[in-house]
Amino acid sequence: MKITAVGDALIQRRIAPDFEGYSQLRPYIMRGDARFFNLETTLNYEGECCASQFSGGTYMRTIPEVLEDLKAFGFNMTSFNNNHTMDYSYDGLIRTLEEVEKSGLVHAGVGMNLAQASAPRYLETSGGRAALIAVNTSFNPAMMAGEQTPRIPGRPGINGLRIDEHVEVAPGDFDVISRVVDTSGLNVQAKIEQKEGYRAALSDNETEIGGLKIVRGETTRRVRKIKKEDYDRIAKSIEEAAWQADEVLISIHSHQLDGDAKENTAEFVVEFAHFCIDCGATAVIGHGPHLLRPIEIYKGHPIFYSLGDFITQLYNVEFGPQEFYGKYSLTPQDTMYKLLKTRSRDFTVGLMEDKRMLETVIPYWETKDGKLVRLELLPVMGVMKGKGPAFEMGLPKLATDLSFMDKLAKISEPFGTKIKQENGVFVCEL
Repeated sequence: MKITAVGDALIQRRIAPDFEGYSQLRPYIMRGDARFFNLETTLNYEGECCASQFSGGTYMRTIPEVLEDLKAFGFNMTSFNNNHTMDYSYDGLIRTLEEVEKSGLVHAGVGMNLAQASAPRYLETSGGRAALIAVNTSFNPAMMAGEQTPRIPGRPGINGLRIDEHVEVAPGDFDVISRVVDTSGLNVQAKIEQKEGYRAALSDNETEIGGLKIVRGETTRRVRKIKKEDYDRIAKSIEEAAWQADEVLISIHSHQLDGDAKENTAEFVVEFAHFCIDCGATAVIGHGPHLLRPIEIYKGHPIFYSLGDFITQLYNVEFGPQEFYGKYSLTPQDTMYKLLKTRSRDFTVGLMEDKRMLETVIPYWETKDGKLVRLELLPVMGVMKGKGPAFEMGLPKLATDLSFMDKLAKISEPFGTKIKQENGVFVCEL
């Protein structure tokens, strides 16, 4: 089977029918039987949906017709399970779900209850059947879909991967932190709730700061693990999908990192990706941090820890709720231009000003009898501000400066992946 995929489409405007990127990229994307993108916006018309009190950073919404422009690139599979899924509350989620359903795109990761959100979805092609399961580690807790019970309907939402997190600290540091917490009274309320049975009791080697557990350990380190019940749920979805399909694709939206570089994949994400392959998935397609992260071939299957952004139209947001303006000490009477200018410090910082966030690749891979037989990477670059007509800003074209491919090769090396250029195309050695 043949597959192509891209990362995030932060689309906020229609794309002109004669946009050059279509003719450059569509033939390559169409080489895949299954062709995936992540839809990182909500779809609704002005005045239809109220905004949530929280957002994924920017309140993302646009008109449903943009799906036709994305389909014009050749895509036939998507997910909108990401940190923006509920920017416009439950109504915005449901409207987006309706429009994606109507578009005919196979999608996964969002549903009217947890069973729907976690279910595999299937694409039928002449090359085989592809299953899609979509998960998310970067979300507000209110976005998690709820399970149905005999008397209570399920809650609309996403197929989330919840994370148990604590910080281990060396004994001397733990004693200092514990003394400061006790002296300041930071955990008085928590202790009362623990005594009353509303919160799990802490041991003598544990304390809390703002809900974050601090544990006495040998060294100081941050520990993050995906909840066992979420692992178990995904394992069941993969088991079902592997029985039904030739290829099982896992879409994972994750912003978390280790260390101090955005290119660094969090260890728990690596563990989860390996887990998915071990359970029967055939590829993991990561996105979320808006830039490229390493590529790994694990047990003969590709893992893309982040494919970056395929479309980045953050300067094309049309309007937003009061909370968006208030975050920057502005009001809805101010222009969106002023908001974006304030946030970007006079258009000097942010995703649209960082070239790395516009550098991406489109992988194309082939499998035969369940084995990876070829993996190519097509370098793509989003149009930077001031480098073309206004309507092209943030849209993808073939990259002319290929220097970022050296960086991708370098960060992928620790995962055992070698990337070489072959007749103008970049290929991962198998």
